[in-house]
Amino acid sequence: MKANEIKKGLVIEQDNKKILIKHVVVQSPSSRSGSTLYKVSGRDVSSQQKFERRYKGDEPITPVEVSRCSVQLLFHDAESYTFMDSESYDQFLLSADTLEEEACFLFDGLENIGALVSEGHLLGIELPMTLALEIIECAPAMKAASSSARTKPATLSTGLVVQVPEYLKPGEVIKVNTETRDFISRA
Repeated sequence: MKANEIKKGLVIEQDNKKILIKHVVVQSPSSRSGSTLYKVSGRDVSSQQKFERRYKGDEPITPVEVSRCSVQLLFHDAESYTFMDSESYDQFLLSADTLEEEACFLFDGLENIGALVSEGHLLGIELPMTLALEIIECAPAMKAASSSARTKPATLSTGLVVQVPEYLKPGEVIKVNTETRDFISRA
């Protein structure tokens, strides 16, 4: 496998470590003779250390065999999150540090989360592209506001703050893109 095939959610082996890829940024060459660079960031699965590296497009990489399954978040506390496999009912524990980026979307009972499992260990999760979350707090709705008007910050049930149109009010459920963290529509 070549570096130009790297994508988010892939697990690769680098320097005898398993790295879960969280972000890939493609940098186009600045000169004719330059090659496309792939700036990769992620985490070491075992030590949870951050990982960043640049690869040239034709550089070989070693993917790690992982299985994907659907899990549900049973419950969480300050230190960890407990997930359950939807088919086998196996339970997995992930530290809160591992889920730094995803934590603002997670709530107890959330289903249809993609899980990356290798050798019986949960390596990481993949959130659905959109999630429906309730607005808990925002400025009062403006009656004369149009749907394409200005936005205002709104705090959602998980603590995430997103910009929403002025006509929305607390108690409404909205769809949020989990990758860009942007408001999409009412749910």
